[in-house]
Amino acid sequence: MIPLGVYLMTLAPSVTFFDSGEFLTAIHSLGIAHSPGYPLFINYAKPFTYLPFGSIAFRVNVATAVSAALACYGVYLLVCTLLSRENLEIRGSDLYKKLTGLSVALAYGFSPRLWLQSNHDKPYPLIAFLTAMILYLLLRWREKYRNGEDCPNYIYLGAFISGLAFGGHQIMILMMPAFAFLIIATDWRLLGRIKEIILVCSFAAFGFISVHLHLPIRAMQEPLLNWGDPKTWTQFLWNFLRKGYPVEKPQRTMSLLWKQINAFSIPYEFTVVGLFLLLIGIFVFMRKLRHEIAAYGVSIIVFLAVIVGYFNTPEELIFLTEEFFDPLYLLSAVFIGLGMFFLLKSLLEFFKKKPPAAVRLTAGALLFILPLYLCAVNYQENDQHENYIAHDYASNTLRSLHEGAALFTWGDSGAFPLWYLQGVERMREDLDILHTPHLVFNWYLDSFPDLFRYSMLRRMPLEVQPPEYVLKVVVSEQMARRPVFVDFSTRYSVPFDEFSFRQRGICYQLERGSSNQLLLPDREVWNLYALRGMTGDMFFRDLDTGKAILIYASSHMESGETLLRLGRPYEAIEELRTAQSISPELSGQVARILAGHGIR
Repeated sequence: MIPLGVYLMTLAPSVTFFDSGEFLTAIHSLGIAHSPGYPLFINYAKPFTYLPFGSIAFRVNVATAVSAALACYGVYLLVCTLLSRENLEIRGSDLYKKLTGLSVALAYGFSPRLWLQSNHDKPYPLIAFLTAMILYLLLRWREKYRNGEDCPNYIYLGAFISGLAFGGHQIMILMMPAFAFLIIATDWRLLGRIKEIILVCSFAAFGFISVHLHLPIRAMQEPLLNWGDPKTWTQFLWNFLRKGYPVEKPQRTMSLLWKQINAFSIPYEFTVVGLFLLLIGIFVFMRKLRHEIAAYGVSIIVFLAVIVGYFNTPEELIFLTEEFFDPLYLLSAVFIGLGMFFLLKSLLEFFKKKPPAAVRLTAGALLFILPLYLCAVNYQENDQHENYIAHDYASNTLRSLHEGAALFTWGDSGAFPLWYLQGVERMREDLDILHTPHLVFNWYLDSFPDLFRYSMLRRMPLEVQPPEYVLKVVVSEQMARRPVFVDFSTRYSVPFDEFSFRQRGICYQLERGSSNQLLLPDREVWNLYALRGMTGDMFFRDLDTGKAILIYASSHMESGETLLRLGRPYEAIEELRTAQSISPELSGQVARILAGHGIR
């Protein structure tokens, strides 16, 4: 309840950037998100959309906050379970074990990675919670097995949850070697129980199939978001195997390798003190919990071997892989708790069996220094309760367009919030919003039957066509019937030599003519914009939030430069000053533009 309360206070009130708008649209329509579809997360979050307060986005964000708080509870449960056999021969020893579990659960809850994922729609906290539950079931089974009780039901349930968890994210497969190790290390002769192994695999398959049936069943209903249209076996595999995301692997250097490894960083999440406590916990409990510690080591090796070794992520995308390590951070928090308990036990036993009351209170208070510190240093960075940047960026984009227009987008963060506002909040349903990178997929063209039924694209081998070429084909077809716009990212990602641009705020209307032709920008559209969070009062800044703010400033700067070239200096200076006030880092560029026109 404590981390949940803090998460709700820092919760984003609406859609955010990256995958947020896409997840929200999929959840609202019980549709299919980007590969691998995320059916478990979608079905978990859907009931929260019926809450009687806030927008759909806020309600789904509440679902993520709840799953992150449950992950914290998972840490508490695991620590208390591992400490249950520890002796602390003073009054209230059980209370100290629970306080240790609470302390490290809060430390995990206030770590920057989990906190950042808790305040908007993300599937990773749910995966962390399920990981904790599976480990808890395995610990219960091991305890009973050592006491002579054979209770395979714990393993069957854990296998079923593992299968379900694949519908949250495929990183769950990276935990399988650690789970298998814990079972085999208990008694290697279990490998000879063929019947039970078949049952374990059957329960895992049942969990996997039951949740992944969502993909073909919902695809047949043609939901609002139907990524990959996986109603056939071929398209199901296309979605599940992430065929839509081919990434050319870079040539690995030692510098790149180090950055990839540092995507998993205990000191960053728990500070150097947390790393010290982790090492103490591992060292002190090496004999008592050798199998659990070895399983932790196995999971680290597997995660790094796959995420760092096999993926070989390009430097600019490493930040995406940082989200995959949530289960490892959860396990790390558990062993940090063991280190905490050892130091607490050493302090109390220094006074033999009767430590003074002041010492006991001090020892209990010391447990909470780390979580309080993490909360203090990470609160402002993760406080999104006033983060309307993505919502306003999307609504401002929609306000920039003429009635019945077509808008072509490029980047995910430029498109997904628009999908949410139009599809869920029903804003500007007269528009067609087309995501350029998807124009090379037939399943995407099928979702716009009125636009592409007779399009030239239907007669082209799309799989070998670059998105830039396909975009120009569609633009040429649409310009004969309606206004056509591109967003800022598309404007500067594709060379449009055969078109001229009329700027309307952060969007551009395409018109026939040379790209060198200057058209007077429409400045009135700025008066329609909502600009919450642009004044600097909101501290939170992620990568795409910063980009959005820079796009506003760059658009004003471009408008000002165009006006200068058209002989309108007073309007131009006003635009340039606005650009400089939004992003002071553009001051040098503004000065050079003015100097180029003889203006100080």
